[in-house]
Amino acid sequence: MRWLKFLLLAIGLGLLIFIVSNINLQETVELLRRVGMGFGLILLIYFLAFLIDTFTWHLTLTDIPITSHWIHRLFQLRLIGESFNNLTPLAGMGGEPLKAILLNKNYGVSYQDGVASLILAKTINVIALIMFLASGFFFVLESDELDFKYKTVATVGLISLSIGVFLFFFVQRFKLTSTAGNFLSKFEFLSWLVNALEHVEAVENRLVTFYTEQRERLLLALLFALANWLLGVVEIFYTMQFLGHPIGIIDAWIIESVVQLVRAGTFFIPASIGVQEGAFVILGAAIGGSPTTGFAVAVVRRIREFIWMGLGIIVLYFLKSDYNTADFQQARKGKYD
Repeated sequence: MRWLKFLLLAIGLGLLIFIVSNINLQETVELLRRVGMGFGLILLIYFLAFLIDTFTWHLTLTDIPITSHWIHRLFQLRLIGESFNNLTPLAGMGGEPLKAILLNKNYGVSYQDGVASLILAKTINVIALIMFLASGFFFVLESDELDFKYKTVATVGLISLSIGVFLFFFVQRFKLTSTAGNFLSKFEFLSWLVNALEHVEAVENRLVTFYTEQRERLLLALLFALANWLLGVVEIFYTMQFLGHPIGIIDAWIIESVVQLVRAGTFFIPASIGVQEGAFVILGAAIGGSPTTGFAVAVVRRIREFIWMGLGIIVLYFLKSDYNTADFQQARKGKYD
């Protein structure tokens, strides 16, 4: 399937080239110069969002104490994983197996616990995204700056994403994968499923346990995940300020909502290259009054993403197994500060 990855990347790059060819690059450069030291604030906002997202993941690892040491470790692993998520066309899941492997190799977390925590964190984040998009959808419908076609696309996209997330949660909550697998494994030619299903069922049991017995953690994780998405609005708000085209917080919410909806719908394109830029250009013209302004916002966000991807690669290079299994057992008992 490697050829498909390159094909999708080529499509995204083709769209990006088309956008660049129709944008005033000189004006874009002038706008980007206005950002100046403001880019430091943009990085700080994203750092806080990333830290919140790390804590959301931490809440799903119920056997690990919530300490600054563990937050630092998980922050590093998430930094690595998200770098690979942006580089692979797998619905933001390309780096998830790597996180599970690093959790196991560096800190002794079992693969079942690691995989379950990653599925939980991803599900919680997407549920929070639906909540965030629902609010943004209301603002889109109320906006006088967006015409009927934009509102129609937003409606279809939100409904489709919501249905998909509901089904994903439903499958986890009621263990439909292992249930269906156990039924199919009764057929002789599918008996090979039995061993695989043991691992699937072990993970599903952890998911159900969290949903039914860790409801306080679930609610807290949802609140933090929602705060993470809201920080994206703050980032857009200040980016537009720095570019010299200030907008209201509601317009920033609309822009971030539509961009995130577009990213969710184009998961098969690595980092949604080209598509994300197109969304910013269209919204920049509709709300900011200038497609060039929208493209400048897209460039600022890409620069921020590239910096984070670079940090992830660097952390992966220097990461060492400095904790053995015995240390991990002590950490589970809360012996680490």
